[in-house]
Amino acid sequence: MLALSAPVLTDTDKRWCENVTVAFRNTGGSAARSGTVTFATHVIGALGVDWATVTSSQPLPAPIAAGTTRSRTYTVCVESWRVPLGMRVDTRKVTAAWS
Repeated sequence: MLALSAPVLTDTDKRWCENVTVAFRNTGGSAARSGTVTFATHVIGALGVDWATVTSSQPLPAPIAAGTTRSRTYTVCVESWRVPLGMRVDTRKVTAAWS
């Protein structure tokens, strides 16, 4: 079983991207050998209105041995046209599926 930390977000030089750091802790009895990480990225307007949620997936940093923690920083982007000037992205939820 994998436990995920809360995402730590940092800006990039593109308003439609951000760096998302997540720690994956394997609390199970065997290694997580493969899987995907899914990000729910919100497009936020200048006044704080949540305009859209865009999901994207990237590979899990596998293998993750039993009883260990592994961190990875992902660059998560949405299409640039979704984030006009004055808007920003905010990845609020990260989930993982593994085998």
